[in-house]
Amino acid sequence: MVSFDFSPDAEPPFAMPAAGGPRRITLLGATGSIGRSTLDLVGREPERFRIESMVAGRDLAGLVAAARTFRPARAVLAEPSLHGALKDALSGTGIAAAAGPEAVLEAASAPADLVVAAIVGAAGLGPTLAAVHAGLPIALATKECLVAAGRLFMAAAARHKARILPLDSEHNAIFQGFEAGNAAAVERIVLTASGGPFRTATIAEMARATPEQALKHPNYAMGSRITIDSATLLNKGLEVIEAHHLFGIPGDRIDVLVHPQQLVHGMVAYGDGSLVAGLAAPDMRTPIAHCLNWPDRGRAPTRRLDLGEIGTLTFEKPDLVRFPALALAYRALAAGGGASAVLNAADEIAVAAFLARRIGFLDIARLVETTLDRASAAGLFAEPADLEAVAMVDTQARRLADEILPHLAAKTG
Repeated sequence: MVSFDFSPDAEPPFAMPAAGGPRRITLLGATGSIGRSTLDLVGREPERFRIESMVAGRDLAGLVAAARTFRPARAVLAEPSLHGALKDALSGTGIAAAAGPEAVLEAASAPADLVVAAIVGAAGLGPTLAAVHAGLPIALATKECLVAAGRLFMAAAARHKARILPLDSEHNAIFQGFEAGNAAAVERIVLTASGGPFRTATIAEMARATPEQALKHPNYAMGSRITIDSATLLNKGLEVIEAHHLFGIPGDRIDVLVHPQQLVHGMVAYGDGSLVAGLAAPDMRTPIAHCLNWPDRGRAPTRRLDLGEIGTLTFEKPDLVRFPALALAYRALAAGGGASAVLNAADEIAVAAFLARRIGFLDIARLVETTLDRASAAGLFAEPADLEAVAMVDTQARRLADEILPHLAAKTG
């Protein structure tokens, strides 16, 4: 297992901009929620940050608007058919327009002081890995890099001396709780979860849950898949897998606690009994600001916590009977190899089917579990040797999930 020393003085050193110049940022996933929050922060401090390259998927209008505002050297869409439209929209701006997978990889690996990797889904794995191979520092939000290919990704980062900064709020809080030189003294780490919209719901109530109800996250406005994953607690399971690869800590030393206020994002427990907790208002601009400025500290326009006014923070253990998806993530992590990639692929199919009203809310975990069972029997849990093998596991897992889906849909109907 690759284990990183996350202390600020550890090697490799963080790439710093030229003296007096702004830090150059490549933004992968510029039109998503992380991308928009990043641009909000960059726009507030143009003397500190400059967008060098900007990448999006198919959102032509969103990318054009952002590019015209922030004036990057290049703007890239993953969808090749939109190249002409992007070029026309940016004509006369001096911004280089490009489109297609190769253009995305080129932008991801271009010189920069920090790459914010926030492309959603498996599409983000290739570009983020390209940045790793270029030895660039990465603020990592793309889950699939670690969930589907964690061992390969972290080994590549070590080989190419690419610094990985955790951008998700939970992992970022844990990162901040690691003391320089004391990684070996860590006993456990703790990830917190809001519990989602069904934290106090009965199994019967969850069986009747609609997509609209499941999409009402109590604290964050996020994309549809991550919001549903938060409702099933599968998202927290994916974060357990990410934490394992990021911090080199085995799954049986990574705990999850339900914390409805979602003000404590992560905790690090040391062997002397100390428990270091990272607290902040639930606003992604806090961990983004930390990554943008690291190893220094910057500012973010986020709500400051007044613990005297808040008064009470509560914690509870997750109910694995009502939320079996979390247990499935621990199972996949323990199995190792391609199991986490199978978990991720099956969940994506299941969430899409639930949002399309083809299956019920509780069927999401059922579909994931059955896909894991069949994938194990089919030999898909072997350790992927390269990115192509990861893609093969992903494809085969999706095929298995698609085969299982009609049986669950028939029962739902």
